[in-house]
Amino acid sequence: QVQLVESGGDSVQAGGSLRLSCEISLDLDSFNCMGWFRQAPGKKREGVAGINLHGGPTSYADSVKGRFTISIDYAKKTLSLEMNSLKPEDTGRYYCAAAQSFACWQNMRASYEYESWGRGTQVTVSS
Repeated sequence: QVQLVESGGDSVQAGGSLRLSCEISLDLDSFNCMGWFRQAPGKKREGVAGINLHGGPTSYADSVKGRFTISIDYAKKTLSLEMNSLKPEDTGRYYCAAAQSFACWQNMRASYEYESWGRGTQVTVSS
C-alpha cells in the first residue's frame, strides 16, 4: 500500500502562487505514473496534471496549462505541483495519486488509472 501525504494547501488571493507537495513512502519503481487531481464541492474529480515516471512526459488539463507545473524529486520521493496565477476556479481539494499499470501512460490524468491516493490538501482562491 502506497502512502501519499499531501501538503501545501492554503487560502490565497487570485493571482497568487502555491506549491503543493506529496510525500511518497514506498518504492517508486513499482509505479508508472503519478498525478495531481482536484475536486471542488459538487463537481467531479478532475485530473490536473500527470507525469510518466519512466521518461518524464507530462500532461496538463487545458485549464491549467502554462500556469501549473508538475515535477518529481526521486531522491526526496516527493511529487510537487507548482501553481501560479491562481484563479478562483482553481479552488478545490487537491489529491496526489500513483498508478502501477502501464495503461496510465495513455491517459495520465484519468482517475480510473490510479489505485493509490492521498487524503488531499485544500486550496482556496479568493477573488
